[in-house]
Amino acid sequence: MKTKLADLLHELGISKVKLAKFLGVSRQMIYNYLEMDDLNKWPKDKQVLLFNLLGIKDAKDIDKIKVNTDYITSVEVKLNSLCESKPSDNSGVGSELLNGISVKNQELFIGIIDLIREYLEDNGEEGTHIINYLYHYLQAMNNTKELKYMLAYVAKETGFEKPMEFVFEEDEQFIFESVMFSAMVLYRSGKASKSKLAESHRRFVNQIEQKMEEKLSRTMELNNIKIQALKELGYTEMNENNATEIFEKIAEIESRKTAFKKIDEN
Repeated sequence: MKTKLADLLHELGISKVKLAKFLGVSRQMIYNYLEMDDLNKWPKDKQVLLFNLLGIKDAKDIDKIKVNTDYITSVEVKLNSLCESKPSDNSGVGSELLNGISVKNQELFIGIIDLIREYLEDNGEEGTHIINYLYHYLQAMNNTKELKYMLAYVAKETGFEKPMEFVFEEDEQFIFESVMFSAMVLYRSGKASKSKLAESHRRFVNQIEQKMEEKLSRTMELNNIKIQALKELGYTEMNENNATEIFEKIAEIESRKTAFKKIDEN
């Protein structure tokens, strides 16, 4: 029973932190509840709350639940309605991190922190890799608009958002989602074999390696310019007192290099 319930909660996207808030218990108590092999061993009041949330009357009804978009939405509404009425404990998030953020966005921020913490605690080394990838994803998102469309696609595909909701550039988002859907249909069909896609993956690898080489080259170039700026200004290192002056000198050196490059090209 504990595996079935845990799997259902995972499929619904209900974190242990949010379930703990809904049931009015600690997160550690949720771990204890989920380790029990029979829901009837739960405290009666917590059973009732859980059954109401899941829309069932008995533990045996868990096997009958059909998870679809409507069901996910109904559970989410019930979960949010009660959780939102309870004061947040900020989950240990420092108040300085919440300064200047609206109440709505504070709840979103805290929810994300809770999920990340839970994921790191529950998934070992794999969880560390996944959160590290998520960190890089967020770093790259400002420079690659398609990553925003990817987030929207995943939220829709998993039933958390409406399929015809477009919060970004509608035409581009529509095209991206259509392409992604076609690609996922091919992937899940089993017809997209490794051998057939080897050439495509080789081009992917080459493109990434080229970008990494360009990034390394640019990093080395900036480091050399920084060294030159320090030398021209008579400094041996950058600190708070001279940083502004050094940055201005770096900009000046880059401008000179650009001007010389144009002269050479002509």
